[in-house]
Amino acid sequence: MSRNRLLITALAGAVLVLLVYLQFRAWKDFNWGTFWAHTRSANFLYVAAAVAVIYISYWLRAWRWQIFLAPMCHTTSRRLLAPTMIGFAGLALLGRPGELVRPYLIARRENLSLTSQLGVWTVERIFDLGAFTVLLILVIFLAPNLPYLEQFRRAGFLLTALVAGIAAGTFAVRRNRTSVANGLERLLSPLSPRIARGVAHKIESYADGLNTIRDAKAFLQLLAVSMILWVLIVAAAVLVMHAYPQPLHALRFSDGVLVIGLSMLGSLVQLPAVGGGTQLAVIAGLAHIFRVPQELAVSCGILLWMVTFVAITPVGLALAHREHVSFTRISKETEVVAGD
Repeated sequence: MSRNRLLITALAGAVLVLLVYLQFRAWKDFNWGTFWAHTRSANFLYVAAAVAVIYISYWLRAWRWQIFLAPMCHTTSRRLLAPTMIGFAGLALLGRPGELVRPYLIARRENLSLTSQLGVWTVERIFDLGAFTVLLILVIFLAPNLPYLEQFRRAGFLLTALVAGIAAGTFAVRRNRTSVANGLERLLSPLSPRIARGVAHKIESYADGLNTIRDAKAFLQLLAVSMILWVLIVAAAVLVMHAYPQPLHALRFSDGVLVIGLSMLGSLVQLPAVGGGTQLAVIAGLAHIFRVPQELAVSCGILLWMVTFVAITPVGLALAHREHVSFTRISKETEVVAGD
């Protein structure tokens, strides 16, 4: 692990320790016996259904990446399913550095450059954010009884602006790839001509990956797959919440959208293998927004993280073993390409 990653991990760890301390300081009367009782009494048929739904979502992700790759090469969702599952296992085990595992494996399997697949990954993130934003806006305007409606409405508008800004910036790089690459090369040449040429080459290759939408039909396919994907993710969250008694069992799909939004926000600050930010964000949201008892909120937050982030790990590791994939080696190689 590089010095930058060590520093980022240490900073994330410090933030999480502080958040955990503040959370449990506010819950001095936390009852561990009640927590374990709630956890043992959860209906694990609901949990198993949620895991099955999450596994379906990985196939949808592989299918979507296949559509992205259509302008570059011919492949199938079946070929991309194993790299997708291994990649998400790497994300669960390594934290944010594991994001690069999936683009790396797909690039190697399809004989493409990693930087081009990082471009595909960027467009995928835009579709993810866009699909979730659509769900959030629909919930805000069609479910007027949501708690803290005005705050979530403002968040929805901010998220819409963010998605639009990212999409516009990405389109600008794609359309003006040569100008952007040449401009950066001129800017960096006084510092190091070799680095300047390398950055320009990466921008060109990265822009290749941004050229992922072949026509209007492909765009509509990507939009539909993305919407279905996020509906399934929210449905999995609702299934986990319904595995518990009231008040969790009474939460609706619209509530699940807000919970997943909190999970996404919390995932920005997490440690490899143990997460942290995701669980804390969900727990805090359940306790303070939906008034769920603290022991029940903690149990549900941890289980939801295990279903949505960790459940893929056994299958992902088995596939990694079968295909002789080393997360350590991939991490080192991607550090060089990503300029870490």
